[in-house]
Amino acid sequence: MSSGYSSLEEDAEDFFFTARTSFFKRAPPGKPRAGQPDVEKEKETHNYLSKEEIQEKIHKYNLAVTDKLKMTLNPNGTYTGFIKVQMELCKPPQASPSGCMNTLHISSTNTVGEVIEALLKKFLVTESPAKFALYKRCYREDQVYACKLSDREHPLHLRLAAGPRTDTLSFVLREHEIGEWEAFSLPELQNFLRILDKEEDEQLYNLKRRYTAYRQKLEAALSEREHPRE
Repeated sequence: MSSGYSSLEEDAEDFFFTARTSFFKRAPPGKPRAGQPDVEKEKETHNYLSKEEIQEKIHKYNLAVTDKLKMTLNPNGTYTGFIKVQMELCKPPQASPSGCMNTLHISSTNTVGEVIEALLKKFLVTESPAKFALYKRCYREDQVYACKLSDREHPLHLRLAAGPRTDTLSFVLREHEIGEWEAFSLPELQNFLRILDKEEDEQLYNLKRRYTAYRQKLEAALSEREHPRE
């Protein structure tokens, strides 16, 4: 699989959608670069497009393609195409070093969750897909923003809306940020609670012992004041 290419079409029966939807802060509003589409506006419009309008968009998209990775419209109105995903992992698999760009052939019906599963399966990553997130990297007013996508979004919709240029929109796979507890299994979370309980007991014991010693010193000083030695 060193070519960096794989297809969700071939392994469609192997995927089971179990991912959860999360909501994250989007990139702040601003004007897109001159000559570049407004990805968010295009995405909202895409949800209401007819088959003929989608066909026109695909035609314009394919005219702009320079790497032969074109989109194809199916008779039922869905379409297939390619997305490139950059791997930015703290512990990347040996088959895909960090920063490596991978090409996936997907359908317009494939979700972010399915894309993550496909990438992990491709590189034999055994960790839970819930520990990873797909980001879109977009550009506004010469600023670069990375926005985490919900698991139910459709990457090929975003690709079609933005056009084929990766300097307008690109995709990045990363581990979840620290503190997102949903990435851990139930036994792991229960173990964390046991550790916290143990640390709490130790802290309470040390605190009580310190205040007991302090109280004894105060009582001794008070006793000496009340009953001074002759």
